[in-house]
Amino acid sequence: MIQQFRRFGAGLSDVTERWVPDAWVISMMLTAVASLLCIFGAGATVEETVLAWGDGVWSLLGLAMQFTIAMVAAHACAASPPIYRFFNWLASLPNPSKPVQALVLAGMFSLVMGYLNWAVCLVSCALFTPFILRRNPNVDVRLLICASYLGIGTVWHGGLSGSAPLILATPGNPLINPSSGAPIVDRLYPVTETLYNNFNLVFICILGAVALATTCLLHPRSGARTLSAEEIEKILPTPPKEDGPPRTPAEYIDQFRGWVLLAVVLLAYPLGYSIVTKGFGTSWTINAYNITFLVIALLLHGRAPSFLRACRNGVDSAWGIVVQFPFYAGIFGLMQNTDLGEWLGSFFSNIATTATYPWVVYVYSGLMNLFVPSAGSKWMIEAPFLIPAGELLNVSVVTTTLAYAYGDSVTNLIQPFFAIPILAVTRMRFGDVVGYTFLVAVVCFMVTSVAMFMIPPQW
Repeated sequence: MIQQFRRFGAGLSDVTERWVPDAWVISMMLTAVASLLCIFGAGATVEETVLAWGDGVWSLLGLAMQFTIAMVAAHACAASPPIYRFFNWLASLPNPSKPVQALVLAGMFSLVMGYLNWAVCLVSCALFTPFILRRNPNVDVRLLICASYLGIGTVWHGGLSGSAPLILATPGNPLINPSSGAPIVDRLYPVTETLYNNFNLVFICILGAVALATTCLLHPRSGARTLSAEEIEKILPTPPKEDGPPRTPAEYIDQFRGWVLLAVVLLAYPLGYSIVTKGFGTSWTINAYNITFLVIALLLHGRAPSFLRACRNGVDSAWGIVVQFPFYAGIFGLMQNTDLGEWLGSFFSNIATTATYPWVVYVYSGLMNLFVPSAGSKWMIEAPFLIPAGELLNVSVVTTTLAYAYGDSVTNLIQPFFAIPILAVTRMRFGDVVGYTFLVAVVCFMVTSVAMFMIPPQW
């Protein structure tokens, strides 16, 4: 049975690699589909549709910048000299003669990083994997990549950086204060109601454990695919550049640690004050999350030149967010400025019941994630009709949001977009690993499907 799943997963990967286009092209395909639905489903004219799209295209710039900073700050954290040394030490802990221990280490690291920060997870796991390979040459490289990929495929959207819950908790977000049209929600939803919901905390712990156990069970007793010492040396990350002694007045000024400390105080004090006076649940928003990781990055680098170099390199990893968000915002504009959202909401409320609606949202979100891999932008597309449809069925905003989050996570395991960093570092093809990630995704899908029929419709 496992061999059949492996062959099916490899075949599926070959099909997707051949037929699935770039994410930006997919956004335009979705724009075309949404426009046709506006015209033939929601009854809008062609002119009304075009103008609605144009009204929305710049409506998510604030959100796009927030997620761009998140990616840059995560890269700056992972690329600091202390983290490089930490990776080298941590990779030495497993017994090289027991490759499953390397899988456990990679998987636990990925799950922890995924819970803390999706962007940190992507970057740090990609950088950490070669260190594990060097210290554990007998581990199957395909399963090691699978284990390193678990965080982004299981726990991240129920963790501290979950896009949908953080958007709902952020003041002035487009769902409560849209640039045009009626609000989707009538209040903010602090993370204490979503990310720190008891159901969510228990669920992501169980799902992460099941995913890791499945990965470990798949490691072959013999015939593991490994890399040679020469191949491993080629993929090891270059150590971060250390700043030499200053030679000019400008370099003395640049390397003065006081600038970093000043930035840390200016960033951290207002956040700390807000947490003390208003509480963590109210204070933990996208902005607070970005402040936290900017502060960590600044402290890890210690001096401005090192921090800025890491940020410049991190911008390269964030270009997809910058380019794609305006076009997804256009689709959001179609939802907000025509009757498309109401029409889709009625469709979903008609095919589901109160008991089945969380599972329907979960499956729909997972399928859409294969085409729109940006969770934040996809939530802005889907929330305008998923939330009202849920309310019609007496399903709370919290339940709808969590169901969306779980669906968005699970198909990341078979979504090549988020695998780009680790595949680029290890020089592997997605087709090499998707047979294993597909099997893990199937197990996660079954576990989560059961959970969706157990989640309370109202809180």
